[in-house]
This record gives sequence, structure tokens and C-alpha cells, in this order.
Amino acid sequence: MGFISEFKEFAVKGNAIDLAIGVIIGAAFGKIVSSIVDDLIMPLVGAVSGGFDFSNLFIALKDVPPDVAMTLAEVKKAGIPVFAYGNFLTILLNFIILALVIFVMVKQINRLKKEAPPPAPAATPEDILLLREIRDNLKK
Repeated sequence: MGFISEFKEFAVKGNAIDLAIGVIIGAAFGKIVSSIVDDLIMPLVGAVSGGFDFSNLFIALKDVPPDVAMTLAEVKKAGIPVFAYGNFLTILLNFIILALVIFVMVKQINRLKKEAPPPAPAATPEDILLLREIRDNLKK
């Protein structure tokens, strides 16, 4: 089997196509979940916490000159090494919220899936019905 024909067989196999579709849908789903977190949930968290922003929490590892504003971006721009724990807290909070949103969405999707009704019992064969009738007549 030549290289081209092997590649063609691999590319059109169901598994490769299913994987490609899964990656595309996963990317689209990721954008939806990111939008839910960034556009819907985080503004609510900010409103509840009074607009507190973790991203500017840091510890400068060298002295900051007085002419540099004490924001993370300005301190980094000045070339001063920082321990940016606030950025980590923001990313951690986003991850927790994202995981919660995905959990709730998957739980709801699973709940909406209709369970297949159990199969109807097979009809009793004619000969069994006849034997039961004979049995019942003999008992009388």
C-alpha cells in the first residue's frame, strides 16, 4: 500500500473526522464559556466585591523609583521584577468560575437529554398462550 493511499485511508476514517469535528466544536464551546465568564459572571463578581481588582496586587522585588506609578504595568515597564500574585489570583478565580459554569452546563445538558424508554416486553408467543389456556382449563 502506497503512502498516499495509506494517508487517504487514515484521513477519511471515522475517528479522524470525529476528532476534527470535536476540536472545532470544542473551540466554539470554549469561546461561549469564555464569554459567559468574561461578559456575564465577572462583572457580577466585580459589582459584588465593590469593583476590587486583583490584577494590580503585586510585590516589587526591587525598590520602585518615585517617578514610576505603582501599577503592575508601569512597574513591569520600568523593568523592575515583581511577584504578581494578584494576576495569579485573577486567573485562579476565572478558572474556578469557568469550571463551575462548565459543570452546570454539562449537568443541564445531561438533564435535557431524554432517556430512551425501556423496550416494550416482547409479545408472548402463540403456543405459550395456548398452553396457558389449556392449563387454566385443566385447573377448573
